[in-house]
Amino acid sequence: MWSRFWDWYERHITESLGITALILYMQIPHMIWAGDAILQSGVVWGANPVLDFFLYGIDLVEILPMINIGLIIYSRVRHKNNNGSKSRTKG
Repeated sequence: MWSRFWDWYERHITESLGITALILYMQIPHMIWAGDAILQSGVVWGANPVLDFFLYGIDLVEILPMINIGLIIYSRVRHKNNNGSKSRTKG
């Protein structure tokens, strides 16, 4: 079962990285919003409750890239170990 999942994941790793990049780029407006909140200048932070809700929510979405990076690292290590063990048995 896990082998089938990892085969599927490795086939779709490019899409996964694209989603991760999009989420991380969404952090840029969030950082501006958070800096404004710390400085309490009110330019972005507190200007609109709906905007505040979405910019705060972006912070919670970054959990997905953290999980994805862990999966990518594990996938690469697994792939490398599988290739290394195959080359040892052939040689």
